[in-house]
Order: sequence, then C-alpha cells, then structure tokens
Amino acid sequence: MAWPAFYNGYPLVYPDSMSYLENGHVVAQAVFLHRLSPSYGARSLIYSLGILPFHWNVTPWPIVGLNALLTASVIWLVVRSVRPRQTIFSFFAVVVPLSVLTGLGWFVSLVMPDIYGPLLYLCIYLLVFATESLSRTERLVVMLIAWWSVASHATHLMVAAGLCAFLALPLLVRWRSALPRLRTIGLVAMIVGAAAAAHMALHTYLYGEPSLNGKRAPFLMARVLVDGPGREYLRQHCGDVELVACGYLNQPPGDTDDFLWRLDGMWITASPATQEELRREEMPLVMATLRAYPREELGISAAHFWEQLTNFGLWGYDPNAWVEQMFDKVLPGARLRYLQTRQARGELPDDLSSSVQEWTLIASLVLMGVSAPLLLRRRPERLIGLSVVVIFVTIANAFVTGVFSNVEDRYQARVVWLLPLLAILFVLEWLENRRSTRLASQQFSAFDGSRNKPILL
Repeated sequence: MAWPAFYNGYPLVYPDSMSYLENGHVVAQAVFLHRLSPSYGARSLIYSLGILPFHWNVTPWPIVGLNALLTASVIWLVVRSVRPRQTIFSFFAVVVPLSVLTGLGWFVSLVMPDIYGPLLYLCIYLLVFATESLSRTERLVVMLIAWWSVASHATHLMVAAGLCAFLALPLLVRWRSALPRLRTIGLVAMIVGAAAAAHMALHTYLYGEPSLNGKRAPFLMARVLVDGPGREYLRQHCGDVELVACGYLNQPPGDTDDFLWRLDGMWITASPATQEELRREEMPLVMATLRAYPREELGISAAHFWEQLTNFGLWGYDPNAWVEQMFDKVLPGARLRYLQTRQARGELPDDLSSSVQEWTLIASLVLMGVSAPLLLRRRPERLIGLSVVVIFVTIANAFVTGVFSNVEDRYQARVVWLLPLLAILFVLEWLENRRSTRLASQQFSAFDGSRNKPILL
C-alpha cells in the first residue's frame, strides 16, 4: 500500500503536513512540561501530538508505517466479516487492486490524517454491523482506531456524527426489536463524543477557555465571502455596523484558500488581535448572510456539493516552496533528501493515477449495479450494512467539505476508494454464491441419480 512513498523515495508531504509535524512538539511541551505557547496552530492538536513519537522531528517514515499497519488491519477485519471462509485470498484480492488502481496507496503514503477518515467509517461498520465477527481484543482495538480517527480531523467528527444519526433514526420507530443495533450505534456515538471531549479538554488547558476547534481559521466566513452573498451583505451594512471584515472588501475574492492562506490574504496578514476579532465575527456574519440571502447561498452550496462529489483526482502533490523552506525548521537535515524526491522534481504520476482511479470507479459502479440485484435476493446483512455506510459517507464527505470548506480533489479522493472496495466484495460474494449454487446442483443430481440405480443382489 505504501508504494507511492517508496517510488517517491520519501513520504508524500503537503503544506498541512509541515504544520502537523511542527505543532506536535509545541503541544507536547505544553502538556508535559507546562511550557504554554500563545499559538499551537489551526490543525488537529491531538493528531499532531499523536504522531510525534513516530517522527520526533527526524523522519516521517514511521508515520507511513503506522498508516499502512492500521489500514491493513481494518481492511482485514472488514474482509473477514464478509468473507470468513476465504479471508486471505479475499484480502489480497481487495488490497492489491485498491493499492494499484485507486488513491489508497497515495493516502497511506501521505503525512496527513486523510487516511483515517475512511478507516473511521469502516470501523463504524464493524462495530454496528459486524461486531459478532470481532473478538474482545479486536473490538477494543477497533474502538481505539475509531477514537483516534475521529480526533484526527474535524470533518471526520462531523461525518461520523451524521452517520450515527442516519443509522439510528429509522430504528427508533421500532426501538424494542432494534435495541441491540441501537446499543452499538450508541457505542459509536460515545466514541465520537469522547473524541470531542478530548478536544475540548485539550483546548481548555492550552487556551484557558473551552473550544472544540481551538484557534482555527474562520473557514465559514471565508466561504460566504468568497461565494459572494457575504461580500454583498458587508457592502450594504458596513456603514451601519463596525466589523473588522469590512476592511477586506477591496481584496480580490479568489477562493477560500487564497482568502485564508495566501501570503497577502486576509488571514495571514492580520495581527493576532485582528484574527481574534475575525473569529468572533464569523458566526454572526454567516448567520446574517444566510438570513439575507438564503436562496442564493443554498444554490451556491448545492453547486459546491455536486462539484466536490464529482472531483476526486490525485492532484496537489506539486513542488511547494513553502514546504521546502519548512524542512529546515520541522525536519532538520532532511531538506536535501526531500529535494531529491520525485515529488520535489514534479515527476509523480499523479495524472496517470487520477485517470486510472476514475476508470476504476466507473467500473466499480457498473459491477455493483450488475451484481447488487443478484446479491440482494439472499439479503447478506453485513454486505448491505457496509453498502449503507460507504454510500452515506461518500455523499456526506462531499457535502461537509464542499459546502463548509473548499472544493478540492483531495477531499473526495480520500474516501472514493471505498466504492471499489465495496465492488470487489460484491463480486467475490457473487462468485461464491454461483459456486455454492453449482455445487448444490451437482450434489442434488448425484443424489437423485443414486436413487434411480438398480439394486444388485
């Protein structure tokens, strides 16, 4: 699964990767040595702290090893839950195509929490629909992986919470008969809540006030301003109210990344005091914009959702000057090694892999469409449960990232490989059903023929 890292000669890194690698040491000093800092970054501090023992600001290779180990473990348990009799063959029949034909290997090789989104959703499937297939130790391991995955990124928490509600609401109508399933969903909800509580506790200690997201950038404010309705609202009301955001109306809109992360953008150029004011203004401005322009913002959000749902290329690994500069600070001595990689030279086969993944996804949808009617006659409960989870999170991920953040191929690419995984399991199950039917037919024919043989005395 980690072939892109070995082909590159180094783990794949993204601008956000450098922030995660940098923040872990700062958070560790605050937690264990009580050396508080005025800022800890805008990323998941739990993920930054969790990966620190795997790199120690020396090498990120152990992070790739951790990604591969946890991914292989979760996929093994998922495959075994559906294919308990031929688990080894089925595991390799799943992992090899996914590694070669989808973005699975790219996200295992990437120093980012992206891979833990799909792992979380597979863990939820295991805990809700296949808990009987797990031993007590395996159940505990799956719960820990799920907690770690929820805590690694805010979007994982949002999608997981939505998935719990989606699975639980239909069962509440007949809750007496569905009580065992509701209990497993409640367990998942407790894991999600525990991850949220951990964020709240850590941010309270670090910043002195409870917060789920800490000192994050105002993504929603950037979203409504870049969309247009937020800027129109400011143009009409900046004369009546005093808002710090009014001072940025003359900046070109660009996209949310430009607005927040460009070196001359709104967020980067603001002082810490101004950033705090922008955080306070965010939700009042967003809510006021929605009240003033509900139809416009709804239409724009729907367009973003659809665009995100249909964009899942493996692009975004181009050389980055800021990443190169950060190596000396985050991974001292590793800059020269990075400059020798294919990523730094712009030679990664991301275009080819994107095209291969697109055709793989199309083939997967066709295979599922053909085999689903045949499989549903037997009503395989676990495979149906996995299908519900995969389809929901594929749609929900596009909604959460496209509407609340920004449309970016990487956001959807990190989950779409779940669809080919599901398609392969569909095909394996269909082949097994055909084999069982043929074998049963042969046994019946042999039995019927033996009854018609004459008895020799």
